[in-house]
Amino acid sequence: MAIHSDFRRDWLSNPKTEFLAGLVVALALIPEAIGFSIIAGVDPRVGLYASFSIAVIISMVGGRPGMISAATAAVAVLVVPLVRDHGVEFLFAATILMGIFQAIAALLRLDLLMRFVSRSVITGFVNALAILIFMAQIPQMTGEAFTWQTYAMIAGGLLIIYGLPRITTLVPSPLAAIIVLAGLSMAFKADVFTVGDMGELPDSLPWLHIPEIPLTWETFRIIAPYSLAMAAVGLLESLLTASIVDDLTETRSDKKRETYGQGIANFVTGWIGGMGGCAMIGQSVINIKSGGRRRLSTFVAGVMLLVLIVGLGQWVAQIPMPALVAVMIFVSISTFRWQSFTEITHHPWPSNVVMIATVVMVVATHDLSIGVLTGVLLSGIFFAWKVRQLVTIQDFVEVTTHRYVFAGEVFFGSVDMLYEAIEFNEEGIDSVIIDVHDAHFWDISATGILDKIVDRLKNEGKKVEVIGLNLASATLVEKYSENDKPFESLGVVGH
Repeated sequence: MAIHSDFRRDWLSNPKTEFLAGLVVALALIPEAIGFSIIAGVDPRVGLYASFSIAVIISMVGGRPGMISAATAAVAVLVVPLVRDHGVEFLFAATILMGIFQAIAALLRLDLLMRFVSRSVITGFVNALAILIFMAQIPQMTGEAFTWQTYAMIAGGLLIIYGLPRITTLVPSPLAAIIVLAGLSMAFKADVFTVGDMGELPDSLPWLHIPEIPLTWETFRIIAPYSLAMAAVGLLESLLTASIVDDLTETRSDKKRETYGQGIANFVTGWIGGMGGCAMIGQSVINIKSGGRRRLSTFVAGVMLLVLIVGLGQWVAQIPMPALVAVMIFVSISTFRWQSFTEITHHPWPSNVVMIATVVMVVATHDLSIGVLTGVLLSGIFFAWKVRQLVTIQDFVEVTTHRYVFAGEVFFGSVDMLYEAIEFNEEGIDSVIIDVHDAHFWDISATGILDKIVDRLKNEGKKVEVIGLNLASATLVEKYSENDKPFESLGVVGH
């Protein structure tokens, strides 16, 4: 009964809206897939076939309904040296291995690492992608494309996209903009670039293609580094995009299933002559804004992409690029989190630094993984510094006994504070008590500093007593301390 309910929800719920949303996405995917193919240095059909295959497969096996996955620039830029030095057949093999690596990542539950990505990093990621989406449209508005018709069409497209929903929502406004501008362009023979100018569209269906490469260890050694990088970047972008779509739709998704799904999609795509891909935040936002929420919209996007390029290629080739530029500018504006400007004034400064650093690194390098890893690293550093500040140290001298009271979280980031607080070679003191009733030991750095303090004080001839270790801390000391029988030598737990 549950399976039947899920099927109805994902495939039969609101079919008209889901179909139209998928059609809008399909149109937006065509120039993107061609552009990404050009980036990778391969024939346009490689990117187009990949977008079809990945979208259709992920719609069935992915864990985030309504999210669009296809060939992407993030993956394309990684394979440029591979294609240049070894040829496109090695790219197909690398895509297959990419899928295997992603399936292994799912088995290892690497999707759980997303829990360590802070909200500030996600905000920075979203804003950076919005900026990159807008920057990607600039070539279509400058150089040879710099004509008054181009800007008039872009303005008209934005007017339709933002104005039509005030009149009716029967048709997604981005789709209406594309249809109207395409009709005007063909009727008046406007002097603008078209989809056909981006590259030749394929005229045949994709089919099984076994990569023509030698099955040797040397081949594996060549493709493995590229496959690993593609798998990591693809999963990073896909899982982050899934989290963003979760927020947009106020629903949850299965990140483990999404990781498996990405692996299966890329594995199969490599066998039909396609390049690797992952989730696309721009097209996902288009889908959501057009009303697509379920698996049907993603499936339709993939199928209609193939129908458009193979069956209706001569008509699709005449679609003016300014129409698609208008749609992508709309996506850029919708994607950017404008609230982040006002949040800067009242969010903690470390959170603002993380968000801005993520944006700057992504935009500067055009590499999402570098930007996100920068944000995660800064988040970790700021978190460790914040926890370090929670450590308090007090000390009292009672005749010939020096008592130290440690409280807070003792870990690699705070152990130096404990060591620096101890007075060594202190005259008139023959015993030292270290009270850790309100402290908690987290790692081997904590047990190591305790060993170091105790050993040095004992070497000075002082009697040392550690009291108040809680059960978890005492267990850690028991396991990793260099002292013999720490439960006995370091005091009774809880006393």
